[in-house]
Amino acid sequence: MNWIFQFRRYRLPLRCTVRTAHGPWNEREGVLIRLQDETGAAGFGEAAPIPWFGTETVDDVEAACRDLGARVDEARLAAVPARVAGLRGAVAAALAQWGETRASAEAGRSDLREPTGAEAPEENTRGGVVRHRHLAVAALLPAGREALAMVAPKAEAGFRVFKWKVGVGDGEDELALLDDLCGELPEGARLRLDANGAWDRRRAERWLERCAERPVEFVEQPIAATARGGEDLLRGLAEDYPTPLALDESLVGEGDIERWLGAGWPGIFVVKPSLLGDVRGVLARLAAAKARVVFSSALETAVGARAALRAAFAWAGEADATGTVRPRALGFGVWPLFADRRFDGPVAAPFVRWEDVERIDAEAVWNALS
Repeated sequence: MNWIFQFRRYRLPLRCTVRTAHGPWNEREGVLIRLQDETGAAGFGEAAPIPWFGTETVDDVEAACRDLGARVDEARLAAVPARVAGLRGAVAAALAQWGETRASAEAGRSDLREPTGAEAPEENTRGGVVRHRHLAVAALLPAGREALAMVAPKAEAGFRVFKWKVGVGDGEDELALLDDLCGELPEGARLRLDANGAWDRRRAERWLERCAERPVEFVEQPIAATARGGEDLLRGLAEDYPTPLALDESLVGEGDIERWLGAGWPGIFVVKPSLLGDVRGVLARLAAAKARVVFSSALETAVGARAALRAAFAWAGEADATGTVRPRALGFGVWPLFADRRFDGPVAAPFVRWEDVERIDAEAVWNALS
């Protein structure tokens, strides 16, 4: 099989600055790709690297795209180097969508069947499994004191899981705000803290001592794995405190996930599918290990979000307090994200529905860059 290969690099301003421990984030850069066969059937993918996570750069992705050329075959696509994992993932997503388009055309159908039950697996036309009709979403709160004013309206909208960026401002001020923020949460709600690797051991211990008796679901990446002794510190903290820890920046590629699985990581894996090369293989390995997984946005456009959310809908998940098996609340409560909303995924709501994911028009996003 041969395809016409095209790519378009983008630099899109964000609607609001995203503040993290790594600094302010005002725009998103990445690359969209398009594969089209002789019949006109096409598939789209997105490489949205985050260099300060340790991924390849957008320049690396663009160079690899130029090396591929205007016409490609299966062997050439399979030879995309592992060092540009985002492009490998984009190619896999584009091939999957192309295959769906071809299968639908050949069957005389325009789209996939929707799942018929909330929990029962449902085979779709390409032989994959969609396990859920809708999934909960965590609300992303702004850093600092601004978070206090956002809890009530988001709770009124129906959110019950909230994510707060810490390690951004003065550490003592943030720690003092924790109780105020927990006091704003509705009954039964849970709070996720994301330090983006900003703390040292002493500060992490102080936070984890405070979190132990509060409605904190987990603390994400309290210490950078790249810090001196960082991996050992993370494992030690995970064993010493009752509040679960989650890895995020530590999971740049499939090799990182293999390493942490091999080390017996007892906490949660925050998986950004857009940063992984072999998404299907990685998730199969996590499933075999019965790992606890949270699917998270990499602040990609709707093209990458479609592929990432489809992976989340295929994930079996784990049993919640009621015994219902489903994935943990998704870290996709980020939209509206872009100044130009044509590039956004499904609107941030307490739940994302399967039909919202399937409604994403990747070609429209592609055309918006022309």
